[in-house]
Amino acid sequence: MYFKAFLSFILLIFVSLIFSCKQSTISNNQKDSSNLYYNNGEFVPIWAKSAIWYQIFPERYRDGDTSNNPTLSDIYGADPLEVPENWQIHPWTSDWYKLQPYEIANGDTEFWRHLLRRRYGGDLQGIIDKLDYLSDLGINAIYLNPVFWAPSLHKYDAACYHHIDPNFGPDPEGDKILIAQENPLDTATWVWTSADELALELIEKAHNLGIKVIFDGVFNHMGINNFAFKDVAKNQQNSEYKDWFIIKSWDNTATGTKFDYEGWWGVKSLPEFKEDSSGIVQGPKDYIFASTKRWMNPKNKGCEYGIDGWRLDVAFCVGHNFWKDWRVFVRSLNPEAYLTAEIVDVPENVIPYMQGDEFDGEMNYNFLFTCLEYFIYSDSMQISSTDFDTKLAELRNLYPKGVPYASMNLLGSHDVNRIGSSIVNRGIENMRNWGQYFGISKAIDNPNYNVRKPNAPEIHLQKLLVIMQMTYVGAPMIYYGDEIGMWGSNDPDCRKPMIWNDLKYEPETFLPSQTQRQADTVVQNSDLLNHYKKLIKIRNKYKALQIGEYKTILIDDNRNIFAFERKYSDQTVIVIFNNANSDQNINIEFPEGDFEDVLNNKNYSVINSLINIDVNAKWAAILVKKN
Repeated sequence: MYFKAFLSFILLIFVSLIFSCKQSTISNNQKDSSNLYYNNGEFVPIWAKSAIWYQIFPERYRDGDTSNNPTLSDIYGADPLEVPENWQIHPWTSDWYKLQPYEIANGDTEFWRHLLRRRYGGDLQGIIDKLDYLSDLGINAIYLNPVFWAPSLHKYDAACYHHIDPNFGPDPEGDKILIAQENPLDTATWVWTSADELALELIEKAHNLGIKVIFDGVFNHMGINNFAFKDVAKNQQNSEYKDWFIIKSWDNTATGTKFDYEGWWGVKSLPEFKEDSSGIVQGPKDYIFASTKRWMNPKNKGCEYGIDGWRLDVAFCVGHNFWKDWRVFVRSLNPEAYLTAEIVDVPENVIPYMQGDEFDGEMNYNFLFTCLEYFIYSDSMQISSTDFDTKLAELRNLYPKGVPYASMNLLGSHDVNRIGSSIVNRGIENMRNWGQYFGISKAIDNPNYNVRKPNAPEIHLQKLLVIMQMTYVGAPMIYYGDEIGMWGSNDPDCRKPMIWNDLKYEPETFLPSQTQRQADTVVQNSDLLNHYKKLIKIRNKYKALQIGEYKTILIDDNRNIFAFERKYSDQTVIVIFNNANSDQNINIEFPEGDFEDVLNNKNYSVINSLINIDVNAKWAAILVKKN
């Protein structure tokens, strides 16, 4: 069963990298030639340090064009593979757990099947329509979950890499006709569909607003709808793609064998590419490289017209040598391209990927785990100020200079429950213990998971995390909707449709069991949104918070106080956290000067080498030295 297999996989990848993917020896001397571009011997793009990322799950962000919405035939090949008798576009503003009449008519008793079949109609036009919203928020970089043609809602089961999903563009049927005329192995026959052109428009309009764009690259596997696998399934040993995949057996009536192959982590809907000592074998490797060039330098117009980098899915399942070759190729197209990896593991196991010849940064889940342990958890799961400082230092010092600054410091993503719901359910387990946490944090599997909306004290704790996220070393990443208070348990509940002010939403009253609970209104939290805007504005204003040096200046375990300094050129910023449950007066040693608390709109002066400041419970101060 795909869903259960998928859950098993996720359980494992967050615990450790126990897998059979081929690995090769890393040479610390192998650095890509573009290093000369960067300062102080660093290999990360300078712009990535000042990025404030916004992660968008395209199918769930905004339905900007209802005419391109998927039909039943568009979901063929996605799990669950059984085709439902009844299907329609799901109402964007409906109660998340409430089954619609068409779903009830299908009669499935396994609730997850309904959720995986849902399509809400989000598309690229919807993202374009909301670029002004993102610009007003203050973000300057977008990470898009997969946009390539695929039948699933998540699109990690690509049918191809060189075309945007037709249902994300203005003419799905016309695009499919154009694609059918191509020879996928001959780039000269590749066309630009209307969806492809809309993606280029999105990139151009984002760039005009000073916003970078990166795509999600899923290069370990594709879906069963992909052109190469379909040909192999049809023509067996006679297929020109027969060496692309890990084939276990062919159809053979004489011996009685059936066609069988390796699926990603055993999932048959996701056939895995074959690898050898140099990584992904030559056929799919060439195709990946050609697709990479297409999106980084579209129509040979120059890299400024293409995407600005990639986020690489399950990067640990692809041999190191492939990533080394691919990085050199990517940097030959755009020396400033940013490459970030999904390698969710204990930090020590991530080190080989961050040596300058593969990736620039990672999706920094360990930052999230550490912040939860300090700011959110209590009792045995809470760590002291000293432990917090130690864990942060370990993360900063593990990697070469620059990597900690370019890594994505996230509080949520499409693979973890919403940060608000993490806070609501903060006693269930330590998120760092992902093997236990993953299942417990899924409401469709755990009836004791609290699916309610976060209350005011819990939103206050989210605000506290945002202060840390926006002032600490690393590039903050906001998962769409977190800024307006969306909530939800682990996948698939963290992938609800975005809440917009111009839409009226049904209250959430249903549980997965289809019993009813106390209603929660579904609206944007404007106060939380304004908090995000304020902190983003502060981050963007002060270079010290983006690229400045870091120094811990106060640790007090007894009072639960933690403070650090960020410094760049003539800018000095001091960030003070009162992590206690009561207001406290705090003294910070400093030689001299006047300071403005840009978070709380107060002013302070150094008197007798001390800054004396009152900080509210579970809150912070951001002191900027006046020049």
